[in-house]
Amino acid sequence: MRGLPVEVAFTGLSGQVTQLPWDQAVGSVRFEGLAPVSAFPVLPGRRWGPGWWWSATTGRYVMHGSATMRTQLMALDRDPEVTGLSDRPVRLIWRDPAEGRVRGWVPQLFARYTDGTGLLADCPSSPSAGGDKAQRARVVLEAACARVGWSYRRLEPPGAVMAANLRWLAGYRHPRNQGPPGLRAALAEAFAVPRPLADGAASVGDPLQVLPGVYHALWSGCLATRLDEPLHDRALICADAERGEGVEEQLSNVGGDPERG
Repeated sequence: MRGLPVEVAFTGLSGQVTQLPWDQAVGSVRFEGLAPVSAFPVLPGRRWGPGWWWSATTGRYVMHGSATMRTQLMALDRDPEVTGLSDRPVRLIWRDPAEGRVRGWVPQLFARYTDGTGLLADCPSSPSAGGDKAQRARVVLEAACARVGWSYRRLEPPGAVMAANLRWLAGYRHPRNQGPPGLRAALAEAFAVPRPLADGAASVGDPLQVLPGVYHALWSGCLATRLDEPLHDRALICADAERGEGVEEQLSNVGGDPERG
């Protein structure tokens, strides 16, 4: 599959669909700036329909087609290595070598990283979602992306606690929640060593005014906590000058909170 010819169809600035060889498109097309090549379906009877996600990374809206996809958008939007996001920007097209039939697949998400590489991704609700067609497409897309130094992944849904924490912090992702000048520096000083969230916030000022800044700093990575544990007023928080490096070790080495047992 690594040498299988693959082409890409996308909607250009003129609104016309353009088709290029995969390798050529990767080097010349800004996937993060493309409009969706096809819409997310609206299925009667489903409790969840397409919606919009405002991206703190790009300042633009990205469409999602499911609750699972929205959670993956949150995670990518919070990733400091991600610089661009788009939904369903391209359709990959190839001829099945076994059957001779033309096949196509539209990945749900594209993310651009700081090093210029890209991620094409789908957001299945379970490993078996999409059936055999999705698994065949996965093989082709993984090979095509590997050939150009990119990656394709079927993103695994995070655990319930992680997803709930992401949703909470995402509510504070807008820059308006970062607070007045000087608050970020004060929070970094207050949480220079790991301490409970409520204690650190109270040491800076009125918690009603400080807490939005704390949650924004946790979203943006200026402060850190373990998101695989419930986030509450006794959760241990520490400053994260190195954007996460060693944070879990720091928090794990802190003695147990007597109020948590």
